[in-house]
Amino acid sequence: MTRSTARLFDEYLVASAQAGGLSGGRAAMEQLARRWHPKLVGHAMRLTGEREMAEDAVQAAWGEIVKGIARLQDPRAFPAWAFRIVSRACAKEIGRAVQRRELAHAYSAEPQETASQPVEPSGGDRLRFAIRQLPPGERAAIALHHFEELRVAEVAVALDVPVGTVKSRLANARTRLRAILEGENP
Repeated sequence: MTRSTARLFDEYLVASAQAGGLSGGRAAMEQLARRWHPKLVGHAMRLTGEREMAEDAVQAAWGEIVKGIARLQDPRAFPAWAFRIVSRACAKEIGRAVQRRELAHAYSAEPQETASQPVEPSGGDRLRFAIRQLPPGERAAIALHHFEELRVAEVAVALDVPVGTVKSRLANARTRLRAILEGENP
């Protein structure tokens, strides 16, 4: 299935989920979830860095997506809209995790170990390693634009930032990635 065919099919599923009756809408939503769940988990993983946290965020996001899909005015906007919901759910999960860690640290009698610097991989994993070193905003912009093939305007909607901010994040991320991959300090 080509990229444009896949997008058209997703638009059809969104429209069917919005308009469908009890069985048709539900079937379309289930198929949409099967198609999009891995993409949304991947996005959440890039934002949170933790599988369990990413899964929790995506689960919460699907609840919002199911409740709000009828209000989505343009089925073509589904990708950016869904990524935005996941991004917000990730921010909430990260906030909760920080609070839990701070609370645990405050009541801990023993000092916490500090995380060591990640070991740089070799071979084909270098790009993934380099992307993980980016600040979260730049990492999300790069992932949505280059891996999910969203246009800059769609990335802006997904991240809830102006188009200019997305362009800056992409440019900064490319500069940092180049420095990391060439062995310099970003």
